[in-house]
Amino acid sequence: MKKQHLPTKMCPVCNRPFTWRKKWEKNWEEVKYCSDRCRGDAKKTKKS
Repeated sequence: MKKQHLPTKMCPVCNRPFTWRKKWEKNWEEVKYCSDRCRGDAKKTKKS
């Protein structure tokens, strides 16, 4: 992949776009959050 053509998604917590990373290569379809912080914040709001 060229860096110019990397796929992007929107983070449901912070509403910012984030791009594909090599470490997400095998499970890009399951990636929902841009960071560990957003994943943690989503769990906090889900419990409340």
